[in-house]
Amino acid sequence: MENIIQIKGKVRFPITLDPGVWIFDDRRVDLSTFFDQPEKSENHLERYTKEISKHWDREITEGAIVPPTLKTEKKFLKEQLLSGSFGIPLKPFLLNAEPHQDATSLIIETASDKIVVPLEKAFMSIVAFSENGKPLKQDGPVHIYFGDGSNRHNPIKCVKGFHIL
Repeated sequence: MENIIQIKGKVRFPITLDPGVWIFDDRRVDLSTFFDQPEKSENHLERYTKEISKHWDREITEGAIVPPTLKTEKKFLKEQLLSGSFGIPLKPFLLNAEPHQDATSLIIETASDKIVVPLEKAFMSIVAFSENGKPLKQDGPVHIYFGDGSNRHNPIKCVKGFHIL
């Protein structure tokens, strides 16, 4: 139960988060490369179209059978998951909680402190949940990185919950 994190406060729906299942979430980002990539706006329809086109091209050129390269790709992905450092954007969870119209801030509750950040900055934050393939047990269950990378080398650690004001 110590790994469970809540989003509460001025929200329509208080949400309970379990970082242990995020490794299976497609929204996860690789923290070793995330802050080195140029910022890009993501068009979901465009990304979906490109993925479908790539799949279609593969089926046309290789047929509908699973070629050995896909098995190799899956093995590489498994190795990456077992050794990588990952996070997930906080924005979808905050949006699902539906903050009230007058909400302006997010309090990040840690084991020893409460850190207040503007809601706009919280929307751009990344919640780290694994390091080198292992859950963040000692100073976790999650760390918070701001989207601009300003605390890249000194994330907010020992996060116990979120409170929207």
